[in-house]
Amino acid sequence: MKGSSSRHGLAILFIALQFTPYITLTSAYPPFHSQRNMEYIKSSCNTTTYPGLCYRSLSIYASKINTSPRLLVHTALNVTLRASKSTSRLMVKISRIHGLEPRVAAAMVDCIEVIGDSVDELQQSIGELGHISSSNFSLTMSDVQTWVSAALTDEDTCMDGFAGNNLNGYAKTMVRKRIVKIAHLTSNSLALINNYASTQGYYLH
Repeated sequence: MKGSSSRHGLAILFIALQFTPYITLTSAYPPFHSQRNMEYIKSSCNTTTYPGLCYRSLSIYASKINTSPRLLVHTALNVTLRASKSTSRLMVKISRIHGLEPRVAAAMVDCIEVIGDSVDELQQSIGELGHISSSNFSLTMSDVQTWVSAALTDEDTCMDGFAGNNLNGYAKTMVRKRIVKIAHLTSNSLALINNYASTQGYYLH
């Protein structure tokens, strides 16, 4: 029985070794369409305010996005929504910590509320984008732009609450950093949305 197991293990190792050169080759030289997708994302991100963050957050979805402006926007909004929800959960946890300074506690309460509004607006944008067509393109994109702009305003309002020099330490490092990131993600999403809107529906795929 032991000899049989050893032979079985060697057979698996042999098969794995046979495929190793192929795996290495495909990793070192990605297919042409993958390179094209990555280049599309990079060129699109170069039109945003934070191109590095844009590319890092979207390039892992290159195979899903392909070269579709609609899927690029949809993915950017979903990435932003997930980050916003995660930040909202973090703020709720921090707000429950005993001993927070009164001003910090007040800023947390306000921030939780406006980030909640931001999450709702991003969700509305994603839902509306899912029903876009050539017949309603302009109206739908106008609504999406309005909602994402409102989400960005909410995030800026949250950051303003933590702008004071006396709001440092835990609140500033753990909350403001996360708010800044989602604000940057939202800004990038809005830039991509504006680019998509400028196509006037020619690229609805």
